[in-house]
Amino acid sequence: MPGDEAPSSAAPAPLARAEQFIWLTARVLEQRRFAFHFLGGDADPVDTALCSYLNGDGGYGHALDPDLRGPLSQPLHTAHALRVLDSLGRCAGQRIERLCRHLTRVSTPDGALPVASPAPRGYPAAPYHPVFDDPPGELLTTGPVVGLLHRNRIWHAWLFRATDFCWDRVESLRRSHPYEIQSAVAFLDGSPDRARAAAAADRLGRLVREQRLVVLDPRRRHEFPPAPGYAPGEQLYPHDFARRPESLARGWFTDEELRRSLDFLAAEQQADGGWPVRRRAWAPGSSLERRPIATLEALLTLRAYGRPLGPASRPGPERPR
Repeated sequence: MPGDEAPSSAAPAPLARAEQFIWLTARVLEQRRFAFHFLGGDADPVDTALCSYLNGDGGYGHALDPDLRGPLSQPLHTAHALRVLDSLGRCAGQRIERLCRHLTRVSTPDGALPVASPAPRGYPAAPYHPVFDDPPGELLTTGPVVGLLHRNRIWHAWLFRATDFCWDRVESLRRSHPYEIQSAVAFLDGSPDRARAAAAADRLGRLVREQRLVVLDPRRRHEFPPAPGYAPGEQLYPHDFARRPESLARGWFTDEELRRSLDFLAAEQQADGGWPVRRRAWAPGSSLERRPIATLEALLTLRAYGRPLGPASRPGPERPR
């Protein structure tokens, strides 16, 4: 009879919505990572998927980072691979030894990594990652790689000069941009010299606030213009710097500032279940591959801060017997 209809079911939980988006759009690597982190999946399939990007020179290529296309090994791919291996607890062994030898070969004269190594220009790359014949070393690329290797207690000759490069850049920064600050945080969070890292992070936190490199209140984001060269709306928030509560960048923000940031992050989930990418779109394939990565990062950050994600919609894959 009219009026006796059963109430409609509640909307799917954020995790279930994201899961649908991942199965619909993601590469095999991101599907396997989602299953590992949120469905109780095994680490081996993630490792296997990552190995498909590994080159014979010990580096990673094949658009592992979607902004650099083609098969060639590039430092940005190395940083991406190390983040995956770190999340699996597998950042060790002969694979890392070979990777460090590769980093030695592709480093700049000051012992650092360029954003993109010189290579034949036949392979597409994002316009904000230009390829130079003699590229400089950059904290943007070197910081995350060095930080993750230190975090996993890797010791290799390549790390000595690369670590010195990072300290020099971090401690001498006077002007910067948000992505470079993110890389500095990645280095400091992994540095074994915790007292020096804490002091450097404290100074960087003041710089970030003074130069308005972070949107402290999403409701007033129009008051924080994007950095030069960034796309409209390409702004970073407290959660983008302090992705985990244990990060040194967590101390840069009050509880209220971080709460607003996490509320904004949770609310950014779109109707299809994925999170948006704020950087400039330059190629359909790159943009499509980037969104599942952003979705995984959003889910991991929200979970790290104890935000409820709800259940997934399907059971995870069976573990091998």
